[in-house]
Amino acid sequence: MNWDPDQYLKFLDARQRPALDLLARLVGQPANNIVDLGCGAGNVTRLLAGQWPQARITGIDSDSAMLDKAASSLSSITWQQADIAAWQGEQPLDLIFSNAALHWLGDHQHLLLRLVEQLAVGGVLAVQMPANFAAPSHRILLELAGDPGWQAAFDGVRQGAVLTAAEYHALLTPHCRHLDVWETTYFQVLDGDDGIVEWMKGTTLVPYLARLDRQTAEHFLAAYRARLLVAYPRRADGCTLFPFKRIFFVAQR
Repeated sequence: MNWDPDQYLKFLDARQRPALDLLARLVGQPANNIVDLGCGAGNVTRLLAGQWPQARITGIDSDSAMLDKAASSLSSITWQQADIAAWQGEQPLDLIFSNAALHWLGDHQHLLLRLVEQLAVGGVLAVQMPANFAAPSHRILLELAGDPGWQAAFDGVRQGAVLTAAEYHALLTPHCRHLDVWETTYFQVLDGDDGIVEWMKGTTLVPYLARLDRQTAEHFLAAYRARLLVAYPRRADGCTLFPFKRIFFVAQR
């Protein structure tokens, strides 16, 4: 996939708010060695540096464009290109933080336990992931991509997936001294004629649009847009209300 940092950051405040809520649960947590998995353009990694200014912090991402954007601002953060699924820390970590990244990876039963094992005793795995896959925005995309006219182009495309909160609780409890799992639905107010499409183009639509040339992509987006307008009608003030559910957990080893 080819990520576009500028497209992703169009909705910086809304995308960053869940990370801030997760960070608020970590106030007082000591951390000298921190990794941000799926750091993207580095905006959240810099929040980590603000909360733990003396820590050694590394931002990990698989996308070179995102890392270039992250490195364009001077900081003491180390940026590293790596596949999260295969990444292994060099030493036990005090905090592994991941905001809106792990849903792209499968086999959470093994992935999360492998991450917990990389924590120092007392270290924390703090994760936020979108859990909006049952919402119209995502169901319509799946239905449209499965239509006969598009099915071949999108064969094998994955939009991400998560377990339920109860499943994460059951998975992590035996391996943690303390575990907090919760869900939040953010009622995002998007401006403009095409707010939801623009939001989705920064994340979920990325692997779909990567399969299409520009003209075909516009045709696909037109069909997607038409269905979204029915599911998410614009309000009288011209804005669109876009509820977005997210799942969080803080697991201490």
